[in-house]
Amino acid sequence: MQGLQYNERLKQLVLMRLERRRVRSDLIETFKIMNGEYDFNRDLFFLLEKGGRRGHDDKLFKRRFRLHTRKYAFCNKVIDN
Repeated sequence: MQGLQYNERLKQLVLMRLERRRVRSDLIETFKIMNGEYDFNRDLFFLLEKGGRRGHDDKLFKRRFRLHTRKYAFCNKVIDN
């Protein structure tokens, strides 16, 4: 395995790239938060979009921030995906 390139090692181990695994785990955590799997208020992380649009009522709204510290937080990173 040491002589193989990263993509070849992933194919042999039947794994996804690290970036994709991180996105997948973030989306799974978001699903758990939205469905009440954890014992805290989901409004701490996400704002639900209020609007009479088609589809379901649990559409996530992306907040806007002036500072970069909050701009790259978990709740905004997930909505971009």
